[in-house]
Amino acid sequence: MSLDPVGTNPQHYRVLFENGRVRVLEYNDRPGDRTTPHTHPDSVMVTLSSYRRRLQAGDRRRDVELTEGAAHWLPAQQHAGENIGDTPTHAVFVELKGAPALPGGSYLGPD
Repeated sequence: MSLDPVGTNPQHYRVLFENGRVRVLEYNDRPGDRTTPHTHPDSVMVTLSSYRRRLQAGDRRRDVELTEGAAHWLPAQQHAGENIGDTPTHAVFVELKGAPALPGGSYLGPD
């Protein structure tokens, strides 16, 4: 079973652009919305709104608060998320194709 976020959570993710080197995804949700487990390769995430999210991978959990207009490195990972704030989430992911820079997938959330 694929854990591609466009397939696992199509109500939140959509492909804006794709070629042999990158894929660009747009993400939208509302307060209280959740995603099912999915994976991201190494990516750059640009926040288009300020929001709060809870990310979970297995028994690990992390709450993040991100501000509008910031760019973050997102190491390859698998997680599920929940909008725990009172504002919608709007972000763009530029996913890099190829081997992850840091293999292992032990990261959770943006750096």
